[in-house]
Amino acid sequence: MRYAPPGACLNDFAVVEGPAYVLLHLQAPWIEHPDVSLLETSYGRAVSHDLVRWEPLAPAFGVGAPGAFDDASVWTMHPLRVGDGWTMAYTGVHDDGDRRQAVGLARTGADDGSGWRRVADVVVRPDARWYRTGAEEAWRDPWIVEPKGGLFGFRYAMLVCARIADGPVEDSGCVGLAVSDDLEHWTVRPPLLVPGDIDELECPVLERVEGGWLLLGSIGSSHHIEAWRADRLDGDWERLGPLAPPGPYAPRLVDGPGGERLLLHTVQRRTGLDDGGTPCRGMLAQPKVLETGPGGRPRLAWWRGVEPYLGPVTDPDDHVWNAVADAALGGEPARLVLRGGSGFTVDVTPERLRVRGGADGPVQETVFARPVERLRALLFGEYLEIYADGEFVACAMSYGRAPGACHARTVGGRPLALRVRPLRDPYADRDDVSVALRSDARAAAPPEPARTRPEPARPQGVAD
Repeated sequence: MRYAPPGACLNDFAVVEGPAYVLLHLQAPWIEHPDVSLLETSYGRAVSHDLVRWEPLAPAFGVGAPGAFDDASVWTMHPLRVGDGWTMAYTGVHDDGDRRQAVGLARTGADDGSGWRRVADVVVRPDARWYRTGAEEAWRDPWIVEPKGGLFGFRYAMLVCARIADGPVEDSGCVGLAVSDDLEHWTVRPPLLVPGDIDELECPVLERVEGGWLLLGSIGSSHHIEAWRADRLDGDWERLGPLAPPGPYAPRLVDGPGGERLLLHTVQRRTGLDDGGTPCRGMLAQPKVLETGPGGRPRLAWWRGVEPYLGPVTDPDDHVWNAVADAALGGEPARLVLRGGSGFTVDVTPERLRVRGGADGPVQETVFARPVERLRALLFGEYLEIYADGEFVACAMSYGRAPGACHARTVGGRPLALRVRPLRDPYADRDDVSVALRSDARAAAPPEPARTRPEPARPQGVAD
């Protein structure tokens, strides 16, 4: 459900899909720092069989020798299967005052994400004809695809987070493009996408969809994930807008244990584990199913893979910590109080949803196209996720240490049935700052789930 390495925070990541899921991720000390990215000098690793519980492994890879293009930090990576091994494009940083960024290449024959060896020095840098270089340079977060028939006569296409050469920095964010036949020699091309109103479009991801391509990327200024669609990679891109509420970041796509296409992302935490703390790098979040919604637009839906960790329905007056709560609203205005007064308040009308974490936390608002019939809340640690009729619509955090009961009422005061199922903490054997908050009022733990990949999942939707 949530994961960060023991005693550290987690940032951008990638997944090596083999016999198990192996996570490669940026990591840095759990401290306040003006730019913690300069402390991201190695890749953390973890393994999972179900995408819920992750077991830490020894770190992999790290910065290069002094004077190399990657001697300051190693940032976001993208491993892809090539032959009987893995080839990884990764971001290297050399801090000469302008924090120069470039993409390098490494390879391994291991499915556990270890044993990487550099193939060469820099394989591609920004071309000053189209991209900003030097001060305020961006050239990172590579993502490689192999389009059928190639692109501009080349076998591979690489997307990067970049900035166009001209114009205000705050509006210069773009998706840079390079092409190659062998992954080692790249030709830089003009940008694939220039939105014209963002500073950076981080962690770009390409996905084949019916009729063309889906592009996802993280917008730094608003801290959310947006989506674009095009018939061809070199065609016109239609902006579809946010794919998720503010908070989720750094999207990555994997095939789930049941064959479903899943989106994984990070979420921020707050320094000092306090509602008044400044946002900081955080954790890997609950997977979500990438679906096609009305009008062919993508949406994120509830994933059943967490349900083996759920216990039976508890008494409504029980004080819960980690749980899944379901309410049948039937389109009526309602208020849900989750974990009592120190937890979360969710107000729902036919037009919108407002959620607040704690007594003084910020309010997040989501506008609906139609009244909500059923609402699901996932509570884990300091986090809350809200699903309306199966779709992910809101998230919040609260650092209240004393969980209370969950209840729901209509605006008119009539009680609503709220089914609350305790959620077993997959990290109950850990005790460090990276895990979810602890509580003396923890519910009884459901049985340990199987540690092998389950049978294919049932059709997606809100469970009974």
